[in-house]
Amino acid sequence: MERIFENTEIALELKSDEEISRSYFLFSLIKKEPLVKIGTAITKFALKTNMPVEKLIRTTVFDHFCGGINESDCLPIIKKMYAKKVYSVLDYSAEGKEEEVQFDYAVQKTLSTLEYAKDNEAIPFVVFKPTGFGRFEIYKKLSAGTSLSDREKIEWGEIRKRYIEVCDKAHSYNIPVLIDAEESWMQDAADTLVEEMMKRYNKDRVIVFNTLQAYRWDRLDYLKELLEKARHQKFKIGIKLVRGAYMEKERERALKYGYKDPICINKSATDKLFNDCLKYMMNNLGDIEFFLGTHNENSSYLLMELLKENGLDNNDKRVWYGQLYGMSDHISYNLSNTGYNVAKYLPFGPVKDVMPYLIRRAEENTSVVGQTSRELQIIKKEKERRKNLKNNTANFKNN
Repeated sequence: MERIFENTEIALELKSDEEISRSYFLFSLIKKEPLVKIGTAITKFALKTNMPVEKLIRTTVFDHFCGGINESDCLPIIKKMYAKKVYSVLDYSAEGKEEEVQFDYAVQKTLSTLEYAKDNEAIPFVVFKPTGFGRFEIYKKLSAGTSLSDREKIEWGEIRKRYIEVCDKAHSYNIPVLIDAEESWMQDAADTLVEEMMKRYNKDRVIVFNTLQAYRWDRLDYLKELLEKARHQKFKIGIKLVRGAYMEKERERALKYGYKDPICINKSATDKLFNDCLKYMMNNLGDIEFFLGTHNENSSYLLMELLKENGLDNNDKRVWYGQLYGMSDHISYNLSNTGYNVAKYLPFGPVKDVMPYLIRRAEENTSVVGQTSRELQIIKKEKERRKNLKNNTANFKNN
């Protein structure tokens, strides 16, 4: 298999020299875990006390990882990426909300992105988080098998209505919706609700996608059980496969409450489970469509090989690659350049509301071994390539 991810010219073609220098500076900071912890604490305090730091955040970490404060802000980036056949998934990334009015607003933002997607072929999916549509505590109680109060039952009914409203509109527009996964102790309730949406809307085509976090050792078993249900009840499955985003929190909670750690024993076990899930989905592509959310080069190459082995086109519409905006451009743009379906998650929202997402991004980059170093390596290589090109051009003119 050709090793395509070393081509930094294709990977970073859309970035100016100034943007590349800013990216290098940012990832150099993120690489230093103590700085991330200190910066996170200061940022939280500054925003909580309404200190005037939003402009600084906007011009550094926000602009690198986010498309803007609203959908219109994102349109120039969407257009720019689509010119290179990299699609966008608009992601309203406000996190940690607790009030009904905020959940209703998140629904309206998701419906708004559906309207944008309906008229823009560069936006093939929409996305939402389960806790964007309802309180974490409700999901947690249901996942634990704890009875809800009468008021909480009404709340759960409202959460379900929000899912239906978005999925119904997505179905009418024929635009798939990706539903994110969160912490394991709330996920069973979310899975149950997403499965209900799949049964309702995935009869003829895949509209609703659930998310599997492969750092959970039980996820391949869950996928196999889901496929059995789907075949029996005659619906199709949509899966977004990721490695996972809450590892430290998961391990700490399991230790605190004395239950079995839900996370794979180490990175190698997670990688194996991720690739096993990928192979399983490829083997059952008639019943499953999937979105491979990964920044891992080996897993990306594996999917390329599996498509080739199965005699499928690079751009088979049932299979997508996905990365986060601001990360792994060497994967995204080299894949799109070779004809694969690629989409970038493009977060947006008010700076203050999106900060929990950005903090999680920074913390993940420090905890994933090699991720930030690889980003720096790619940027450094491209800086060197451009420098040599300028020198060679200057020498040619002088001669």
